[in-house]
Amino acid sequence: MSDHYAILGVPSSATLADIKKAFRQQASAFHPDRNTSPDAPARFRAVQTAYDVLSDETKRQAYDDNRRRNLLDSPPDTAREIWANYFQRVLERAA
Repeated sequence: MSDHYAILGVPSSATLADIKKAFRQQASAFHPDRNTSPDAPARFRAVQTAYDVLSDETKRQAYDDNRRRNLLDSPPDTAREIWANYFQRVLERAA
């Protein structure tokens, strides 16, 4: 399960306005017409998917519920995924 909040770079407490702003920034950065990186199309699709889920109140509530449940079901796997996402973003910013 990917972390939609991490993909958009917003906290789980973000408002809809924060999510829209982050989506526009990320979509612009990873749009295949603007970014020639080989992973840009995949990142762009991930940003679109994250926005689709987090901008819809019903989908967001279901996602948050599932996210909390996964955290409780498998804390080591959840921690591993959180750290992997964090380090990936840190390394991308450093590059």
